Amino acid sequence: MGEQKTVSALVVGGEATAGPPLGPALGPLGVNVMMIIKEINEKTKDYSGMRVPVKINVDTSNKQFNVEVGIPTAAALIAKEGGVPKGSGTPKANLVGNLTMEQVVKIAKLKSDQSYAFTKKSGAKEVVGSCVSMGVKVENQDPREVLKQIDEGKWDKALKE
Repeated sequence: MGEQKTVSALVVGGEATAGPPLGPALGPLGVNVMMIIKEINEKTKDYSGMRVPVKINVDTSNKQFNVEVGIPTAAALIAKEGGVPKGSGTPKANLVGNLTMEQVVKIAKLKSDQSYAFTKKSGAKEVVGSCVSMGVKVENQDPREVLKQIDEGKWDKALKE
């Protein structure tokens, strides 16, 4: 087994190209850059329009490679689920978009590998916390209100393990 080289980059889901940052990083390793780009785009197409972390591991002796795809940021997932291009510029005054508790749980599940949360409830609180900083409503309410409701047990049924 030859030397392993790893290239990490942030790409837009399904839209990676041979240009920077990938081309210049992969080119010197002597691998088929287009094959790698094709695999990245195939593996990230579900995250269309979102920035996705990818890692390409290359064995420099035989030019074999594998592509690992990370999960977009909570903010990117919230924006996609909430149907907003980005968070509110003034999250305290202006609320944009809205997530249902079901969507909050879906995002928390996607992020669970990268989260410090141990329960569905704490994972949901992390996502709702991101909604606070982005100015995205949850269940048509101010997300700060929903955080209180989660603590009070109002959403326990939706957040069952």
